[in-house]
Amino acid sequence: MTTPDQDQYWMQRALELARRGIAVTSPNPAVGCVVLDRAGQVSGEGWHEYDLVDHAEVIALRVAAQHAGDRLRGGTAYVTLEPCNHTGRTPPCTDALIASGISRVVAATIDPNPTVAGHGMEKMRAAGLETVLGPCEAEARRLNEGFARWSQHKRPLVLMKVAMTLDGRIAPPLGQHSAREPYWITCEAARRAVQPLRWQADAALTGVDTVLADDPMLTDRSGLRRRRPLLRVILDSALRMPLDSKIVTTAQKDVVVFTVSTDQPRIEQLRNQGVRVEVLPAEAGRVPLGKVLDKLGEEGILSILTETGTRLNTALLSAGLVDRVHLFVSPQIMGSDAIPAFRGMPHAIQMAEVEVERYDNDLGLCSLLKDPWPKDSGQ
Repeated sequence: MTTPDQDQYWMQRALELARRGIAVTSPNPAVGCVVLDRAGQVSGEGWHEYDLVDHAEVIALRVAAQHAGDRLRGGTAYVTLEPCNHTGRTPPCTDALIASGISRVVAATIDPNPTVAGHGMEKMRAAGLETVLGPCEAEARRLNEGFARWSQHKRPLVLMKVAMTLDGRIAPPLGQHSAREPYWITCEAARRAVQPLRWQADAALTGVDTVLADDPMLTDRSGLRRRRPLLRVILDSALRMPLDSKIVTTAQKDVVVFTVSTDQPRIEQLRNQGVRVEVLPAEAGRVPLGKVLDKLGEEGILSILTETGTRLNTALLSAGLVDRVHLFVSPQIMGSDAIPAFRGMPHAIQMAEVEVERYDNDLGLCSLLKDPWPKDSGQ
C-alpha cells in the first residue's frame, strides 16, 4: 500500500527529472516521470526535451518495460503534469499508460490548458486505473508557470526583475552616471543570481532608455544548456537604438526591436545588422505593451524577464501585466534626487507570500502577483 509520504517522495524525484528539461522544452512544459514496478522498485525514469519529441511518460515506460517486464503490471507512474489525452506531436500519453499495465497514476497537477484540464485523469479512471492528483502541486506549478500562462492566454509569463536600493532607487541622480556604462546597484553575488533567471526565460526585455544609459548585452551567461537562444527584446518607440550598442553589435537573429516608428532607412540599418524590427500601431505615442506580449506569445515565447527602467517598470505594473516580481535590494540609500524604480503608480502593488534570499549583504525578494494557473483543480 502506497502512503502519502511515499507519493511525496517519488514526486520529488519526478520533479528533479523535470528540472532537467528547463530551457530545453519550450514551448512545451517541463515534465518528469518515475515508474515503479508492482514491488515498488524504480523500473524507469524520463523527462521531456522538445527536440527529442517523446514525452516523459513514454520515455519512462519504455525503460520500465525493458527492465521490469511483467513486473510492470500493477505498478505506479508518478508524473509532474497530468498526462495528455490528445494527439499533437505525439500520441496521447494516457493511451501509453493504460496499455502499459500499470494500475496507478499519480500526477502533481492538472494540465493548465482549459480545453484538456482534468480529461487525462478522467480517461485513465474510466480505463480502471487508480488516479491521484496533488502531491507536490505547488512545486510542479512553479516549474511551469510560463506554460500555464501561455496555454490559457497565448501570452508569456512576465517576471519583472529590479535591482534597487533600500529607498527604491535604481541609478544615481542625472549627471552622476556616465552614459552607456553600467552602474551596479547590487553586489556580485546578486548579479550572478540574475543569470539563472535569464536561463529559465525564453526572452529578456528592456527599453531603449536602459540601452542608452547602461549599454547592456542582455545575454544568458549562465553557461547552462538551452534549446534556443535567449530572445533579446527592446522597446524603442522612436528607434533611438544605437547601431554600435552591445545588443546590436552582438545580434545573431536573437534581437527584436518593437517600435511605432516608420523611419524606413533606420529600420533597414538595424535589419542589416541582424536585428528584427517589428512596427506596431502606437498607443498614446508608445509601443503597445499588450500587443508586444501577444506577438511574443504567437512565437511560442512562454516566459519573459523584464530588466527595465522607471517608465517601463511603472507601465508594466500599472497595466497589470507582471505575473511575478523579483527585487534585488542593496542596503544603501541614494536619496530623492536619484532615479526611482517606479514613479506615479496609480495604486499600490501588494506582494504576498514573499520568498526571501540573501546574497552577501543584499536581499532578494520574490513574489507571485498573478497566479497563472486556473482556479479549478480539475478534481
